[in-house]
Amino acid sequence: MLRSDFHFDLPPELIAQHPTAARDGARLLVVDARTGSCSHRTIRDLPGLIPAGSLCVPNDVRVRHARLFLRRSGGGAGEALLLRSLGSGAFEAMVKPGARLKPGASAAVVDPDTGLELARIEVLETRPEGLRAVRVHADHGLDWDEIDRIGRLPLPPYIDHLANGEDETRYQTVFAAREGEAVAAPTAGLHFTPNLIEALKAHGCGWHPVRLHVGLGTFRPMTAEHLEDHAMHEERFEVPEATAAALESALRERSRPVLCIGTTSLRTLEGAWDGTALAREGTTRLFITPGYRLRTADHLLTNFHLPESTLFVLVSALLGPAGAQAAYGEAIRERYRFFSYGDAMLILNVRSNPSP
Repeated sequence: MLRSDFHFDLPPELIAQHPTAARDGARLLVVDARTGSCSHRTIRDLPGLIPAGSLCVPNDVRVRHARLFLRRSGGGAGEALLLRSLGSGAFEAMVKPGARLKPGASAAVVDPDTGLELARIEVLETRPEGLRAVRVHADHGLDWDEIDRIGRLPLPPYIDHLANGEDETRYQTVFAAREGEAVAAPTAGLHFTPNLIEALKAHGCGWHPVRLHVGLGTFRPMTAEHLEDHAMHEERFEVPEATAAALESALRERSRPVLCIGTTSLRTLEGAWDGTALAREGTTRLFITPGYRLRTADHLLTNFHLPESTLFVLVSALLGPAGAQAAYGEAIRERYRFFSYGDAMLILNVRSNPSP
């Protein structure tokens, strides 16, 4: 299939620039993958929309302040987006301008508001896919805690402001763990409040987090025209013992339905499940495309995604390409808000395997 098969026209005013006033105040498009029927609800309705006793699987990764603003030696500006730690103060990173930040180059890490120098960054080597290995030299350590002190939250490029105080709270889930090195939020989880989680538990649902360290595999745009030519970037995942203990028998026996809260949770379960057990940790390059047969989730809660993105391709795998286009067309007609700070879609019965 072609990348252009997954295009749709989105009015720019539907791209949400700020979150809803309340986390659980978003609208919810409910689509049944088995029948194609849809209805319009809200996130607060979620407990009554899924079967009692469902096992809810969120991604509890923490988004790091991985966006660094740079001042190069000649005075020019630059940026680095730190993707993952390589140890000893070194990180894999996307840098720009790449032509100026080659191995051996160095730059100051600066506060974008004041221009004050906060640290130094050194480019060590070029890595595959145009990435760089860099080392950060800072005063208070060489780990993610120090990066959180000197960097900014890496809001997606379609959000037109630098991360501010509102984003510090709302571009992080209420259940984010202390650990993790995500550079984008697991956005379906942004809708949840402690009250909503308690309402799900009162409905008999379990709450069993996994962790996918969200990186390029999730958000890098496709450039290849043919889907089979797109290479997913590797991302790390972890499945806690308690989550594995709760899910494995349910998956083997299909005794309780599984709701994945977000595409990253879905890709984690699909990548970790071997048919009998869940790997406790590993990496995945899984690209879910039409024709892929799901083995784990029964239902998926997800935000609305960019046209021609791997995530819209994933939705097309669950609903069929025509079904996905129809659902997104309905969302656009009804003026749903799109992308990270936007509204959400609940896809029921995703193991129905619609035709490609």
